[in-house]
Amino acid sequence: MDKVEKTNIIEKFAQHKGDTGSTEVQVALLTDRIKQLTGHMATHHHDYHTQYGLIKMVGKRRRLLTYLSKENVDRYHNLIKQLGLRK
Repeated sequence: MDKVEKTNIIEKFAQHKGDTGSTEVQVALLTDRIKQLTGHMATHHHDYHTQYGLIKMVGKRRRLLTYLSKENVDRYHNLIKQLGLRK
């Protein structure tokens, strides 16, 4: 992910101007990185270091989504719909 892509994701999911750390932004950035690493793992099956990092990222995203679902269900549903998660 280059700087431009990251900036676009932050702008799209930010709750207010200057927001870089809200749950939505964190989940969106993790989702983008998970998609990239999943593609990498498809071609590099024995890259166990990347596999370990991918598993950690998926767990972190799951915890953030659980937190968001408990705090604000509407924001949670809106986010998973935008990201295409939990079909």
